[in-house]
Amino acid sequence: MKRVAALIFHPPVGKSAPEQFVEGGRLAATQDMIAALRQAGTAEILLLTPEPSLLDGLDAGAVRPVQSPTHGFHFGETLQRLIREYRLDGFLYFGSGSGGLVSPRQLQRMVGFAGRSAPSGLFNNFYSCDFAAVSGAQSLLDLQLPSADNPLGFALADSGISCYALPRCLETQYDIDTPIDLLLLSASELGGPYLRRYVDDVPFEHPFIEPVLKLFTERSAHIALLGRVNPENWSRFEREVACRTSGLIEGRGMRAASLRVDPLLHQLLKENGIPNFFRLLANSADGAMLDTRPLLCGRGELPTPHDRFSSDLLLPDDVTDPVWRAFTEEALSSPIPILLGGHSLLSGGLHLISRACWKGRDLPRRLHPEPYSWQ
Repeated sequence: MKRVAALIFHPPVGKSAPEQFVEGGRLAATQDMIAALRQAGTAEILLLTPEPSLLDGLDAGAVRPVQSPTHGFHFGETLQRLIREYRLDGFLYFGSGSGGLVSPRQLQRMVGFAGRSAPSGLFNNFYSCDFAAVSGAQSLLDLQLPSADNPLGFALADSGISCYALPRCLETQYDIDTPIDLLLLSASELGGPYLRRYVDDVPFEHPFIEPVLKLFTERSAHIALLGRVNPENWSRFEREVACRTSGLIEGRGMRAASLRVDPLLHQLLKENGIPNFFRLLANSADGAMLDTRPLLCGRGELPTPHDRFSSDLLLPDDVTDPVWRAFTEEALSSPIPILLGGHSLLSGGLHLISRACWKGRDLPRRLHPEPYSWQ
């Protein structure tokens, strides 16, 4: 019988309130994931973190905590160590906070995939992996695997291993990467029991979430999407909302592979200045969703999670990086409602918004006509 285990990697973040908010959400999602994995019949679950004390309040039961390095963590080497030590034939991998909306039945299908004989990989996002199922795990021991999980699909495909992608939908694309992911989940009333209890008591208020959600139900509204938008996600999103959308896709794959040049919007922002950027944005749309990472950093280094998360929450006084603080101030004072976030805002966030925006609002007519075939 094939030995298949679920591997959940939980890297702690910092101690600031926004970071702790995200970490608490990831732990709550992990608790729901553990329950779903058990229901799916997963016999072995390994929960890896550099701070096992974080798991003290986790009702993990038969879950086995595994210590990871506090410094110098390397995703690929850690994955190979677990495959070797536990003699795994296949595995399910989850970064904590990912896959939290996947059902036990869907997990059961992934477990079946991981138990196949031939080496193969199944990814929620081949271009930037958050979770995956891999069969023939022993074949990974001879590969050079990446230091982070995002390019895992590239590493397997480049070695000749067959790779597959799960459908792009809310369950596969939702990931708790920033505070805005939790605020949108709170507005949607979705999630497992542990995660729902957690987001029912959100410690932050965001002035623009409800105004943006309302715009998505209005045919006359126009929303701008800027950043790492997947065309398939965008296409499905447009079928679920009433408003018009426009977008500029920038920086896709920036975490899986380095960008060769700075994104166009990043260059324009530097040349024209932050106030002009927001003036033009307000003149061209009724609301906006911005993936700030490629926009503000281009090919450069990201600021600390504390600065990024404080910016996402529109708390400029808590942002230490001067560029990010100025950008957050302009977003907060913009005449149109704007949501700031990372890649997850424009991936799983789009799927979540398409559901959350209709909560409590009637839809008395179809958004789009039925397709008609004349063949």
